[in-house]
Amino acid sequence: MNVIILATVGVVLLLLLMLDKKQIQNGAERLSVFWFRLAFAFLLLFAMNIAGGFIGIYVPVNIASGLILAILGIPGFVSLCTLAVFL
Repeated sequence: MNVIILATVGVVLLLLLMLDKKQIQNGAERLSVFWFRLAFAFLLLFAMNIAGGFIGIYVPVNIASGLILAILGIPGFVSLCTLAVFL
């Protein structure tokens, strides 16, 4: 198990050495935008769960719904609301 982890870390480090500075910055920027969207998605899911609790609609706060909301954006929000209403 330790050998697999060490080999994976080594391959990732070698791939990072092959990239230039602009590619690394671009990848880090995309990753930071994704993490921000994911954090905002969980904040929105929590708010939807609190607001929906007053009218009897339960919106699950889990990693799957967070990823749907973070990746799809507004269509993901609509699909989660639709699933919460009809299920």
